Amino acid sequence: MIQAIALDDEPLALNIIDFFCSKTESITLQKTFTSQSETVKYLDNNPVDLLFLDINMPAKNGIDFYKMLKNNPMVIFTTAYSEYAVEGFNVNAIDYLLKPFSEERFLIAIDKVKREFDFKNNEILETHLTIRANYKLNRIAFEDIVLIEGLDDYIQIHLVNNTKIVARISMKGILEKLPEKLFLRVHKSYIIPLNKAKSIYNKTILLKDFVVPIGDTFKETVLKHF
Repeated sequence: MIQAIALDDEPLALNIIDFFCSKTESITLQKTFTSQSETVKYLDNNPVDLLFLDINMPAKNGIDFYKMLKNNPMVIFTTAYSEYAVEGFNVNAIDYLLKPFSEERFLIAIDKVKREFDFKNNEILETHLTIRANYKLNRIAFEDIVLIEGLDDYIQIHLVNNTKIVARISMKGILEKLPEKLFLRVHKSYIIPLNKAKSIYNKTILLKDFVVPIGDTFKETVLKHF
């Protein structure tokens, strides 16, 4: 969840942002402010991912205010004056909302925030393996992989529909393409998807259609995961 705050000298503008945020599933609006000094105090003591920031304020220009912050969160500038747009983007603003903005336009800005947030935090949801085999680029859903088997300089990927894909790549190479939280190498010749392991018995792991041996050098790692 992206943690946000908003600063604007107009309470009505803050109410609109609060309302729009309440209709999204990815943004939590922690607090709203009409005072720049109170905003600085809050930012100094609380983790914030996103700041909705009005530009035309009586105390200090919103862009100058943002430049002086110690820890710059992502920022979406909001203002009724379009001439500030270029300057806003010059300080790497995620987006610039021209008042009055619609919910649709607001959600476009939030989508940009989500992409930036995922990128910064390395939390982009990985769902597929992309690998070249049979003279084409194959995109394989992680959830469709039952077992990966090493065959000398090749690997054989067993899929849920009982098909196989053979690719020229080492076990080390394929392992680097797989998320650690989803896959585990249990033998010099086998990589398993963790969610498909049914049980461990007598140095073997039972999957749905396979019984996979556990290599001696991988035993300790396997036991840590199970």
